[in-house]
Amino acid sequence: MNSSETLVTVAASKPMWVDTHVHLNFDGLQENLDVIAHNWRQAGVVRLVHSCVEPSEFAAIRAIADRFPEISFAVGLHPLDADKWDAGSAQQILGLAESDQRVVAIGEMGLDFFKAENRDHQVKVFIAQLEIAQRLDIPVIIHCRDAAAEMAEIMRSFWQSQGAVKGVMHCWSGTPEETQWFLDLGLYVSFSGIVTFKSAVQVQESARMVPSDRILVETDCPFLSPVPKRGERPNQPAYVCYVAEQVAQLRQVALESLAIETTANACHLFKLPLPAIQPSVQVPQLL
Repeated sequence: MNSSETLVTVAASKPMWVDTHVHLNFDGLQENLDVIAHNWRQAGVVRLVHSCVEPSEFAAIRAIADRFPEISFAVGLHPLDADKWDAGSAQQILGLAESDQRVVAIGEMGLDFFKAENRDHQVKVFIAQLEIAQRLDIPVIIHCRDAAAEMAEIMRSFWQSQGAVKGVMHCWSGTPEETQWFLDLGLYVSFSGIVTFKSAVQVQESARMVPSDRILVETDCPFLSPVPKRGERPNQPAYVCYVAEQVAQLRQVALESLAIETTANACHLFKLPLPAIQPSVQVPQLL
């Protein structure tokens, strides 16, 4: 059996998790992927959604998914790379999304107004990618930094004029009021290691209020390692369990219940099948 045929291996007694946002192609992870994959399988992570910062990453991301069958992925252009958008970018993203059935979303895309001098261009690129997702009837993975009010207004206008698009506010760090704006638009909300940080009071309040059928968990690895791994690099998908433990505690629900909810939500949003469960194979742990 070759690596592309290998079943996901996780102990059947463990909660099953979907890490809905990873960047395994980044430095610090790609050099040790076999061990890191063993770690996430041991932790009960049965599906992963690999995000894309720019279309040039597509081949590398697809190669990773060829090795690990539990990985689905996205294609899109990050707002911090919006200046790379040109006349052919929309067709390129559309073509790549249609080229592989494992593409489950457009993104990550969105707005990042932190020190930005290209706000109007970011908006143009954001709307263009919303149109691609709507055409393909697949969700968007949305990055939003210092731009919640502007983004909510753009999306309300788009929803009214062209129709709603499914999607997730990834690595969410907004206030409860901002959270409600995007819930009202029908979006999912995904929490990362930020929710474990002592100072993230507003994010923790947001984690308490998101309905059980709209909440997701992620690592955004290799960034934002959660407590008790905060400060360690790289973050890795196995650590999504620490994010989940904090979210379950905040919501005062059993960890197993949160696993059922978030896994079902991820599978529904991204149309992910769940894997078969097989006995785990031992691999040396990453030091």
